[in-house]
Amino acid sequence: MRHEPGLAEWLQLALTPGLGATTLRSLLQQFGLPEDVLALGRAALARYVPSTTLDELYSEKVARAVARALRWAEAPGHSLVTLADPAYPKLLLEIADPPALLYCVGRTELLNQPSLAVVGSRNATAQGVRDAERFARALSDAGFAIVSGLALGIDAAAHRGGLAGRGSTIAIFGTGIDIVYPPRNGALAQEVGVHGLLASEFPLGTPPARQNFPRRNRVISGLSQGVLIVEAALSSGSLITARAAAEQGREVFAVPGSIHSPLSKGCHDLIKSGAKLVESAADILNELTGFMRIEPAGAPSGPAAESEAGAAPTHDSAVLTQMGFEPVDIDSLCTRAGLPAERVAAELLRLELDGRIAALPGGLYQRLH
Repeated sequence: MRHEPGLAEWLQLALTPGLGATTLRSLLQQFGLPEDVLALGRAALARYVPSTTLDELYSEKVARAVARALRWAEAPGHSLVTLADPAYPKLLLEIADPPALLYCVGRTELLNQPSLAVVGSRNATAQGVRDAERFARALSDAGFAIVSGLALGIDAAAHRGGLAGRGSTIAIFGTGIDIVYPPRNGALAQEVGVHGLLASEFPLGTPPARQNFPRRNRVISGLSQGVLIVEAALSSGSLITARAAAEQGREVFAVPGSIHSPLSKGCHDLIKSGAKLVESAADILNELTGFMRIEPAGAPSGPAAESEAGAAPTHDSAVLTQMGFEPVDIDSLCTRAGLPAERVAAELLRLELDGRIAALPGGLYQRLH
């Protein structure tokens, strides 16, 4: 595969240890493209770059890393998108610190498609996972690419929903593009790489590191017209994405939940701070596009549609009736319903699978509908 002119120079600058993103952007603003920067020569660059960084810039180590990245880009479906590339996402150019280049696998045209981020807790409830997938599917059918971070829980559900709709999905890595994290999402990443897009700003081989994920999150929000948070504790990394979105001038949406659920507290805090409360994808579409209704082509209507959308069954349950909407333990339910523990446990499992209740820490259960 023939590489774009100047790609090696982009990589040489981007892969030089010590040459931070701010310095790199400053050099580009002053002198033009990377080949113009490098044409200055070491003596002239010494005015802007420390000598130790210049040693790295012209080192064999960086040359090998450049050669490795160029070989990686030769594989089918692989590409390197630089700031000067027409394929570079225009929305990402609006943020304060856009990545100099993106390693991509899959459909790079999605980078400039209308997009919406859907993120949330890694330890999501079954209902939260269903909500994320439903929202993502509806928004994808409306034409949005669904952007998320390939984490467990809400992120994975968002990608599945995006893949099921016509807008597809974009997964932003907090590692090198050649390292899937968490490994449990390997099959999902492979599917996204075929039907959607995988992207990372980090060099090949970059392992998972705590400090990289906030940087990943600002790309997730920067790529998107808005960010939807579905379940988040007060300590959730999803709130970092929401803050980044607000700083970037993006819309922030949050799905409310029970006042007793720890996984609702982050969403409620966002709503108190000005995020828009949403109960359906229509709320988001009305805000972003002026859509009044969502009617994807071929979507069923009536009772069948409610069942497909995950609506709760209407049959009575003695356990559910006695549950109320506050967290409760199994012993209390046995007493209230007058049923043996094994029967209550079986009913709780069925209700959880139906999405009518959620299991909480400490052996507690909570009604959702």
